[in-house]
Amino acid sequence: MHRVVITGLGCVTPIGSTVDSFRAALFSGTTGLAPFSTLPDVELPLYLRFTEMAQVADFDPSTELSSGTISAADRTAQFALIAARQANRQSQLTQHHAGHRTAIVLGCSVGGRTSDESEVAKLYARNGRVHPLSVVRIMANAGASHVSIDLGITGPVLTLSTACASGTHALGMAFHMIRSGMVDAVVAGGHEAPLSFGFLRAWDSMRVVSPTRCRPFSADRDGMSLGEGAAILTLETLSSAQARNAPIYAEIVGFGMSADAHHITNPASSGAAAAMQSALADVIQVDPVTAPGTAGYEALLDEVGYINAHGTGTQANDSTEAAAIHQVFGSRAAAIPISSTKPLHGHSIGATGAIEALATVLALHHHQLPATAGITTVDPTLNLDVITGPPREASPKLVLSNSLAFGGINAVIALRPAPSDRFAD
Repeated sequence: MHRVVITGLGCVTPIGSTVDSFRAALFSGTTGLAPFSTLPDVELPLYLRFTEMAQVADFDPSTELSSGTISAADRTAQFALIAARQANRQSQLTQHHAGHRTAIVLGCSVGGRTSDESEVAKLYARNGRVHPLSVVRIMANAGASHVSIDLGITGPVLTLSTACASGTHALGMAFHMIRSGMVDAVVAGGHEAPLSFGFLRAWDSMRVVSPTRCRPFSADRDGMSLGEGAAILTLETLSSAQARNAPIYAEIVGFGMSADAHHITNPASSGAAAAMQSALADVIQVDPVTAPGTAGYEALLDEVGYINAHGTGTQANDSTEAAAIHQVFGSRAAAIPISSTKPLHGHSIGATGAIEALATVLALHHHQLPATAGITTVDPTLNLDVITGPPREASPKLVLSNSLAFGGINAVIALRPAPSDRFAD
């Protein structure tokens, strides 16, 4: 099995459209949540119970993309393209890996939502002509296809749609593809631009969006806050990265996934626990030296020094995720530092797992664990070490990033700091 490392980072998010600006906001606790700005073809007010969301401010695709690409690509695909270019420029991946041995695996849940609603409005309101590029703007796989064309990658090109777990599933599948030897490198992550009028109204009807502001694990939490954006990472084998002296930000060492088989919207702690346990079991396969002088699953539990939680801020999610963490870690659970970064960048559905993976990689790389913003008082019934206030200085040996999606679908990746060659590739 090959070891898999992350050599490039890219993002377009409400708290920064470069990795440097994202990192600065992440560790300063600067939120991208703000009162609504304009939406395409929609006048304010929107008559919603909530008044804030996390939008990518001042987004101008013309600084990076040609007019032809902009015309053919919905906002979500534009996010993917720009984030992928950033990651590729940083890693120089396609200078060394291209063609059929390099893949693209992206997560996207709702596709070109803005384009879809705009054209549907023309059709049903006035029987207007639908734009001839509507199909390619709307299709969920458009982002991956545009990245393939832009970077000249001819290997497997996949888009995964598993609601809020899409981005994490994409990273996990990319990890397994490289580890198994199926491909040598993957451009992986997630992208989403879902903040259309119909999308917002649909979420408003569910009564799970906070009328104030997302504050996961807070005793007075009252819901999630919606967002948009993209995060793309370049993954390759450790031996390849070392041979070409590429930057290495972290190592992916495990991936777990599960289904609750319980309820379409109400999560079950057993499913989330199974995904975390599966990710940890996967670590043992790739990393038999779990700790000096020890081996096995129990020793691995002691190494987990941070969990980037799904942490949506809803009553159901946070209590369920907390219960799952206690199921997996037992008496250790209350001592593991935990945070959710959604109060900063919002919940961007298919992109959120990738954005949170980026935050987790930066936490490892910079030895700082981001805080959960907006908490008034940590819910004592959860019995978790939720990080509040400033970032916490730490150098964990092993971390998890959780994604728990509607439909009872769960995905978890496990990461270590950039390797120091504990064992051979």
